[in-house]
Amino acid sequence: MSSTPLLDDRPPFDRGRLAERLRRLAAEGVFVGTSSWKYEGWLGQVYTRQRYLVRGVFSQRRFEAECLAEYAETFPVVGGDFSFYQFPSESYWRRLFASAPESLRFGLKVPEQITVKIWPSHERYGAQAGQLNSSFLNVELLEQAFLKRLEPYRDRVAVLIFEFGAFSRQAYSRPRDFFDELDRFLAALPPHFRYSVEIRNPEFLGEDYFDCLRARRVAHVFNAWTRMPELQTQLRMPGAFTADFTVCRALLRRGRSYEEAVRLFTPYDRIRDPNPRGREALRRLIETARRDGRSAFIFVNNRFEGNAPATIEAIVAE
Repeated sequence: MSSTPLLDDRPPFDRGRLAERLRRLAAEGVFVGTSSWKYEGWLGQVYTRQRYLVRGVFSQRRFEAECLAEYAETFPVVGGDFSFYQFPSESYWRRLFASAPESLRFGLKVPEQITVKIWPSHERYGAQAGQLNSSFLNVELLEQAFLKRLEPYRDRVAVLIFEFGAFSRQAYSRPRDFFDELDRFLAALPPHFRYSVEIRNPEFLGEDYFDCLRARRVAHVFNAWTRMPELQTQLRMPGAFTADFTVCRALLRRGRSYEEAVRLFTPYDRIRDPNPRGREALRRLIETARRDGRSAFIFVNNRFEGNAPATIEAIVAE
């Protein structure tokens, strides 16, 4: 059990009005949601505290088990970062999809076991830290441990995201070497899902990279991240729209580390650092998708401004 403050001095948040705006956009193929959803900081905003009381006390366990259903009352899509760190079991997927209405769509990260070439030198990786990953871009492992388990829920999966962390020179001395490996991998994927690629090497952004994705009908993930060009810049790059759908993840302000954002923004209960340029880029992406009739899946992270729901409310305000 845990408790949350009863006082709330945040600006008013009109959940019903936001839900209606997002429903209208979704009807045009533009789905806007958040990265993950289990945040107590959203109580009194997206979530109703009374729904998660046990004997009059807020229950974090109940909240985490049940809040996705209430999330879906406002948002049409949600990002699942959790799957980056594991191959979820069949029972996990069953519980997850049963916990939300069928209307809710999911944007899921593919496990890092597939996208990490050299394991980071971090204590959580244990003995494999700093070692080559023998499962990097392993299509067979991806199919058996991930895609087949998701197959029963295929219609509810909006997009799968291959997030590649920044590659060192040790991993790839030339960008072309990565593109060649990536092309072979993408060519071997089963065609039943939408796929997208997120990279963290700004020098990779260019014609060869975009051509690789376009040839396989895979979307480039426009990503706001500490060392990537700003979203406005990425949107202007020739050929950056590589598929008949697009994906965007608003993660961090350029130049800000993840750790700094966590320190500044926790508990993610309000906007603490507005990002006007980032907001305008997201609006531009939405209008571009609507104009071109291209489906779009946009995920906003708490660490972009401090509170993802309020960021989205500002972006879609009329």
